Amino acid sequence: MKLEVKDIRKSFGEREILHGISFEVVSGKAMGFLGRNGAGKSTTIRCLMDVFHQDSGEFLLDGKPFKTGDYRIGYLPEERGMYAKNKVLNQLTYFAMLRGADKASAEKSAMEWIDFFNLGDYAKRPLEHLSKGNQQKIQIAQAFLNDPDILILDEPFSGLDPVNAQVFKNAVADFVKRGKLVIFSSHQMGYVEEVCDDVTLIHDGSILLSGDLDEIKRARGENKLLLEVDAVADEEVIQAIQTAFPGTQGTPYLADKGVILDTHNTATQQQMLTYLAGSNWTIARFGLYEPSLNDIFVSTVGGEKA
Repeated sequence: MKLEVKDIRKSFGEREILHGISFEVVSGKAMGFLGRNGAGKSTTIRCLMDVFHQDSGEFLLDGKPFKTGDYRIGYLPEERGMYAKNKVLNQLTYFAMLRGADKASAEKSAMEWIDFFNLGDYAKRPLEHLSKGNQQKIQIAQAFLNDPDILILDEPFSGLDPVNAQVFKNAVADFVKRGKLVIFSSHQMGYVEEVCDDVTLIHDGSILLSGDLDEIKRARGENKLLLEVDAVADEEVIQAIQTAFPGTQGTPYLADKGVILDTHNTATQQQMLTYLAGSNWTIARFGLYEPSLNDIFVSTVGGEKA
């Protein structure tokens, strides 16, 4: 499946929130939809879900106008909305029935996801009796009910410990493998890098970049090299490289130990590798430099880190 977001505009009063945004989401590749608070992510998703109606533009699925009623959609909103005093199984069954399942199928789907998140002991307890992390797992479970064709997840990692985060990532990976459309929004860039193949960055209602994450990283790396040497100061490494290859620029790698080398017109990667092989250094890491998604986000949007 391919979802096309084409020239979407949306205003509230005289203020235009979305300025003709366009991007694509394809099945088999989770897409990270990123932006600062107020960038337009939620408005875009609500237009897609037909909660809001866009002023102009269209959503197409496989070339045809997208109608929410024609597909099973799982949605985890950033603002959680389950019932604290209702029993877990009862309300998940209720949500599944609201999406078209009969009672038996709804209860079956609810229990499958309760068990998937190892919460069987809590199925007949009110939601408020669960810890914050377990409540979050139930919130996530409701998005997976009835095996949706399209999965939209807004800040799903909030409240999850590393073990449960991995369980959730496994569930998302299975949906991607089975050809579902997955749209994933989070400020936790490390998780986005682990889960998503594609990213779209929206800022002030406009799309700044969109595409394959690995390709974006390589392009933003500008063919620079990343070198990390054990037991040698970064300044000494830079000085030695500049002596061997005059004109090479070296800067410390701020995200970790090591240096970034700009060898434009001074040395090829193979020449640098040959030089390092003849040195007495213990090389911990060497290869093309690729900025992290957080670095890309900050450099593109500006301001503080997400």
